[in-house]
Amino acid sequence: MSKSELRAASPRYAELLALGRKEVIGYGGDIISGTVTTLTRGFRATLDTGTAVLARRVLVTTGLRDQIPDIPGLAERWGRDVLHCPYCHGYEVRDQALGVLGGDQDAVAHALLIRQWSNDVILFTNNQAPTPEQHEMLDARGVVVEPRPIRRMSVEADALRGVELEDGHVVSRSALFVRPTFAPNDALLRAVGCERDERGWTLHDPDGATGVAGLYVAGNASDPRAQVITAAGQGSATAIAINNDLVADDTRVAVARLRHHRPR
Repeated sequence: MSKSELRAASPRYAELLALGRKEVIGYGGDIISGTVTTLTRGFRATLDTGTAVLARRVLVTTGLRDQIPDIPGLAERWGRDVLHCPYCHGYEVRDQALGVLGGDQDAVAHALLIRQWSNDVILFTNNQAPTPEQHEMLDARGVVVEPRPIRRMSVEADALRGVELEDGHVVSRSALFVRPTFAPNDALLRAVGCERDERGWTLHDPDGATGVAGLYVAGNASDPRAQVITAAGQGSATAIAINNDLVADDTRVAVARLRHHRPR
């Protein structure tokens, strides 16, 4: 489950966040509320409150944005009964009437994955027809293809009831899976000169170090596949790398100072 879905789906997200912050404070950490609007090399981070924070090293974990089709009602149900990950949510909606949105190769693959959780799966291609080969695979697995364009989500009593097509017909569904396009929240990284890889994500080494000395990245800001537990692991590993980097830096300074004051 992505962090955005965790926030939307779990009423205990605020409680979990509060517990994490309490633990950080218990270890002597400082938490400053606000949004970093600018980051410059050096490093200087300026918040929307006007506060400026200086640091020797910076770890950016600004995550990503889920970009989904502009269909009325879709965004409002995101992370609730409009879902994206069959591994995160498939079990919870198993054996229900499920839908998958999209007609491209990724959506077809998504539908075949969702089919593992239910015998009743409809692929809404929204006027984008799969290839004959894709049709054959879907048909072989018992996935129904609905080609008509979609008007909006049909919602009743704060729950998805189905997908309303342009002709007014409502196809009853309990949950709809959408494979979003992931876009990194990397404006701060771009501003200080971090480069992107061929996929459009920030270049970094296995320790999270970017091409800008002292600047590190972890989680969805650099890895679209990182779920919460993966991102936490990356953050831990990168924090260790940052600590080692600072120790090495302090040692270099100490050695230089020693040599400077050593009798000749």
